Amino acid sequence: MEEEDAAADPYLPYDGGGDTIPLKEIPRRVIESNHMAAPVKQTLPPLRLARRGNQSARSNYAMSNGGGAASSSTHLLDFLEEPIPGVGTYDDFHTIDWVREKCKDRERHRKINSKKKESAWEFTKSLYDAWSGWLVVTLTGLASGALAGLIDIAADWMNDLKEGVCLSAMWFNHEQCCWTSNETTFAERDKCPQWKSWAELILGQAEGPGSYIMNYFMYIYWALSFAFLAVCLVKVFAPYACGSGIPEIKTILSGFIIRGYLGKWTLMIKTITLVLAVASGLSLGKEGPLVHVACCCGNIFSYLFPKYSKNEAKKREVLSAASAAGVSVAFGAPIGGVLFSLEEVSYYFPLKTLWRSFFAALVAAFVLRSINPFGNSRLVLFYVEYHTPWYLFELIPFILLGVFGGLWGAFFIRANIAWCRRRKSTRFGKYPVLEVILVAAITAVVAFPNPYTRQNTSELIKELFTDCGPLESSQLCQYRSQMNGSKAFTDNPNRPAGPGVYSAMWQLCLALIFKIIMTIFTFGLKVPSGLFIPSMAIGAIAGRIVGIAVEQLAYYHHDWFLFKEWCEVGADCITPGLYAMVGAAACLGGVTRMTVSLVVIVFELTGGLEYIVPLMAAVMTSKWVGDAFGREGIYEAHIRLNGYPFLDAKEEFTHTTLAREVMRPRRSDPPLAVLTQDDLTVEELQGIINETSYNGFPVIVSKESQRLVGFALRRDITIAIENARRKQEGIMLNSRVYFTQHAPTLPADSPRPLKLRSILDMSPFTVTDHTPMEIVVDIFRKLGLRQCLVTHNGRLLGIITKKDILRHMAQMANQDPESIMFN
Repeated sequence: MEEEDAAADPYLPYDGGGDTIPLKEIPRRVIESNHMAAPVKQTLPPLRLARRGNQSARSNYAMSNGGGAASSSTHLLDFLEEPIPGVGTYDDFHTIDWVREKCKDRERHRKINSKKKESAWEFTKSLYDAWSGWLVVTLTGLASGALAGLIDIAADWMNDLKEGVCLSAMWFNHEQCCWTSNETTFAERDKCPQWKSWAELILGQAEGPGSYIMNYFMYIYWALSFAFLAVCLVKVFAPYACGSGIPEIKTILSGFIIRGYLGKWTLMIKTITLVLAVASGLSLGKEGPLVHVACCCGNIFSYLFPKYSKNEAKKREVLSAASAAGVSVAFGAPIGGVLFSLEEVSYYFPLKTLWRSFFAALVAAFVLRSINPFGNSRLVLFYVEYHTPWYLFELIPFILLGVFGGLWGAFFIRANIAWCRRRKSTRFGKYPVLEVILVAAITAVVAFPNPYTRQNTSELIKELFTDCGPLESSQLCQYRSQMNGSKAFTDNPNRPAGPGVYSAMWQLCLALIFKIIMTIFTFGLKVPSGLFIPSMAIGAIAGRIVGIAVEQLAYYHHDWFLFKEWCEVGADCITPGLYAMVGAAACLGGVTRMTVSLVVIVFELTGGLEYIVPLMAAVMTSKWVGDAFGREGIYEAHIRLNGYPFLDAKEEFTHTTLAREVMRPRRSDPPLAVLTQDDLTVEELQGIINETSYNGFPVIVSKESQRLVGFALRRDITIAIENARRKQEGIMLNSRVYFTQHAPTLPADSPRPLKLRSILDMSPFTVTDHTPMEIVVDIFRKLGLRQCLVTHNGRLLGIITKKDILRHMAQMANQDPESIMFN
């Protein structure tokens, strides 16, 4: 039974064995067809029948078929009306049939409702079925929260391991090591005897050039070690564990099947290598991959419940809830997670899924809060609260930050896609380990001298977000104050900037350039790599620089008409941390093109409703500016780069082409491969299947009439013939195959015919040859179709598949239509 489940699992490696999940006979509406990506060519083994049994089979059939006894003949030959094991399952890199899956679920629901009054056991089963959705999202939320807490704790510890070690307790990071120390001072709160740098341990000295060089060397050594271990684990054990995972999850939620992408090995390796990749200091984040980790949990737990394990459309409802839980633990934003799932990743999002996504996000956030990985009773490291209001004139710099975010997003998408395309098309892409080591080495060598690039990116964002107060010892808070004629430092932010602030500004400018360049080359490496944190860091750096500049402008020119009305000398006026937060939201919005969910996520990070208007202004500006250079975000760009069959609902189709201009076959193509309803033999059908690689065949009345009867899948035909060969006697190579309700009239000495009506979709979606492609594209998007047939006055003309539409859209946009293939 375990082998059967593994074979039917669309996200576990497929061993080639036949699936054994029995499915009801469902009207087939949406079929993967001859132009879909990566068709799996299934070859039928030749039928081997004992010669001794042929005559008895013929005589048995003659008895049942003679004298026009249609009823007894039909009764005997209706063997295949029973559900055939494996029919209705999907091959790897194929799209699911949304309409059939929903019909199948409604049939299952009707069956449970009709039986629940028969006995207490059936009533209990109906209750279990009703509650299984809540159970699976609860388990997903629990696992997502626990894994996120584990990743946060391990990444913090390994990140500090690059700088030193805690002698009193090896498992403590730097901050935890100094918590219990009584020998720390306010100015040097991060220095305590229990924490030793590598220079102190190896050379016995904490200061001097020798100490600096040793710490530099150990920093690079640990960074390279973590990066090398991460890329090797990914390459050897789980190649799908690399990258962010969000482009593939968007594609999977649209109905595409990628076996193994959400499996157990991917979950295990992604969890381990995510910690290593973050600790290596590469310009990446863990927030995007946490969505992938949560979806792996959702997929694995869905196999505990038949309602979800045997229905691909229902399983995707669980994955939508899991993606909400992933963002919930990544940012400590449960509501933002639900909106992210709705706005960014989900293709089909019914109201029931909204409630379950909310519940999964709630459970995941509760578990993470219970673990308390950062020791600050918050769900994220960079939680901040601001206590000063914003003023109307500040909308000008906020909108300018939005413009910067849009420009950065457009530049990053083009540069990163160009680099990833070059990686795919050159020999450099064949050496992923070398590429990761090279990027990690450059990152470590350049990052160490600058304290803002050396520290963990989450800690950098926390420092940039934080408002200057009496408890802050950062360089960014070293302002001057005139006291008795002498210069002293104070923590009041409304004072002229001191040398510490100017020094920090130069370091931040260098850090901004470094982050921009390295993020372009890091996103797409063969290690788990998220984009949320690097984009937020770039925006936060730019925002803090702008915030300090506006603050100093307001101080030195408080009599300007902009500042005169709102700013008084000595009063709180400008909050540079708020500018960092707005800049972070603008840059992330420019890269991903998120709007509502992004504003809510950042609002939940800050805990204040007061700053929603600045955030909305900056995020909308960044989206408008980014859309001016190209409407697709980074995830859609990577989907297109990889050639996934994804029809983006945000993309508009404005061309005036007709269905007949897009359908196959074209004039230069061979004629459409079709099956007749009762003229084929098993040998002829086997020949058609072996000679073609199409994934489905229209069934017509006859070659002369070309009247459409239905549509049959290649996979279903293969499984049905194999099943008949095993279970039915008398099926020979010259047995007649028929898709009609009653067997055709045959000579008395004919072998037993094979009835395949149960696998025929009697109601395939059809359009006429004059249907505008605008309507066809809408039908494909809203119904999740994989193919539809084109007719003229009831006669079959051709077929349009999802791939044909994607090719046509690429052609209309002056792109290479052959790039729309799974790579």
